[in-house]
Amino acid sequence: MAPLKALILNCSLKKSDEASNTDALLNEFIKIFEGEQVEAELIRVVDYNIAYGIAEDMGDGDEWPQLFEKIKEADILLMGTPVWLGEKSSVSKKVLERFNGSSTVKNEKGQPVYYNKVAGAVVTGNEDGAKNAAGDLIFGLSQIGYAIPPNPIAYWVGEAGPGPSFIEAEGYKNEFTQSNVQMAGHNLIHLARIFQQQPIPTKGNAS
Repeated sequence: MAPLKALILNCSLKKSDEASNTDALLNEFIKIFEGEQVEAELIRVVDYNIAYGIAEDMGDGDEWPQLFEKIKEADILLMGTPVWLGEKSSVSKKVLERFNGSSTVKNEKGQPVYYNKVAGAVVTGNEDGAKNAAGDLIFGLSQIGYAIPPNPIAYWVGEAGPGPSFIEAEGYKNEFTQSNVQMAGHNLIHLARIFQQQPIPTKGNAS
């Protein structure tokens, strides 16, 4: 089988020159991917000029087409977002809208281009809303064609109310979070390998 590729989209509001708690948790997945010989690339979405809209290319310097090429090549997609006011970031919402705008693109079998790919979600913050944010991401990705394995999310939000975030609080030591990282990471890889050998049939799923 060909080596699997994982694309990790950090939908933080911070660019790459700033420390990101979401990055720190996403890097726990990279350890698993690399241990299983899965090629992984981590991208800060705000480093790209992603326009608002639902077209494949909004023009005027829109860099979504560049990102979309990486998305099409990846077998595994992992979306990470911080929580603000109990919700996923505005960046992650924009990304979901652009995913939807590109959902008419087909693979070589005439199926949606997101078929035979798997997805998961990661959430960080220091307030409630992790499952709500992750649920929005997972539902949106499943609606456009991504397959979702069991236990597809990992999160860390600390104690209720304002306080230290993942890096400062050493959230990587949290057993519950690490358990979910292990389950999600390995389940994503396992399901992606299944699709390599047994892709979704075209019957009823191709135009």
